[in-house]
Amino acid sequence: MSEELVTFFKALADANRLKIVGLLAQKPYSVEELAALLEIKPSTVSHHLAKLAQVGLVSAKADSYYNVYQLDEKALENKSKSLFSQENLAASVASVDADAYDNKVVKDYVRKDGSLKTIPAQKKKLDAILRYVVKAFELDKRYSEKKVNEILVQYHEDTASLRRELVGAGLMKREGGGGEYWRV
Repeated sequence: MSEELVTFFKALADANRLKIVGLLAQKPYSVEELAALLEIKPSTVSHHLAKLAQVGLVSAKADSYYNVYQLDEKALENKSKSLFSQENLAASVASVDADAYDNKVVKDYVRKDGSLKTIPAQKKKLDAILRYVVKAFELDKRYSEKKVNEILVQYHEDTASLRRELVGAGLMKREGGGGEYWRV
C-alpha cells in the first residue's frame, strides 16, 4: 500500500497539477480552458490530467468536440480515507528500524563490556540509555534497593542517579523509601 501512497503524492507533487485540482474542484473544464487559465500548453495540461486520472482523481466526459474534465470528489474522499488510514500509514514504515536511534546512542555511550562511558545529559539520549539499562531487570519481579544497585553498578558507579532516572522515566516503579523496585 505504501507504493500507492507514493504514487498518489507524486501525482500531486506538481504546482500545476495542484492548480488543476483546485480549478476542477470549482467546476469542470476542458484542456483548452485549463491551458488558458494556467498559461501553459494544452499538451502539458493533457499530461498533467493523465497523471491525475491515473490515481483516480479526475475523469473526463465528452462534450461535443471537447473532453471536459472534472474532479472526482468522491474518489478523492475515498482515496484519502483509505490511503491515510492508520493501518496504511503504519504499513508505510514497517521496514523502518524503530530502534535505530536507541542502537546508535547505545553504541556511542556503551563500552565493549556493556558499561556506560558516561550518563548522557541530553534527555533523548538519556532515555535511550535508560531503555538499554532497564532490560537488565525482569518484568513482574521485585528487587530490593541493594539488588538494584548490584545490577546498576555493572553499568555505572552512580547507581543512585540511574535508579532515580529509571523511576523518573517511568521504566521502573518504587514502593516505600528505598523499599522494592520493579520494572514496568
